[in-house]
Amino acid sequence: MKKRILGVDFGDARTGLALSDLSGTLASGIGTIKSTSFTFTGDAVCEEAKKHDATLIVLGHPINMNGTLGPRSEKIHAFKKYLEEKSGLPVVLFDERLSTASAHVMLNMTGTRGQKRKAIIDEMSACLILQSYLDSPQSKEEHNG
Repeated sequence: MKKRILGVDFGDARTGLALSDLSGTLASGIGTIKSTSFTFTGDAVCEEAKKHDATLIVLGHPINMNGTLGPRSEKIHAFKKYLEEKSGLPVVLFDERLSTASAHVMLNMTGTRGQKRKAIIDEMSACLILQSYLDSPQSKEEHNG
């Protein structure tokens, strides 16, 4: 029986969250966490993973468009380590290039503006990261054995 996967778009101001269905085929946004500190956000992500019985966390990994890793990648690696230690769950880094840009395009198409847009952009980015992971060959190897 498959379990749920938690998708995370870690940000300095807000961290977006998404959750897979039990079949591991569809991602849905489940909200955001106001990122007040590294540990507060990490603890809140772990609580969400536990609350939803997640067996895996997929964390967006900011890779530069040319494929190199920047300073933000170091922070994500530290966050990954914190989540693994705190939750006891495996954490997979997944390329998040263009997830926020894609979320902006989708919101432009729906005419979503202002505060409403700001409130959902991170959740939508987490959803796009998780859905991309679920659709990838990497997901099939890691989650299905």
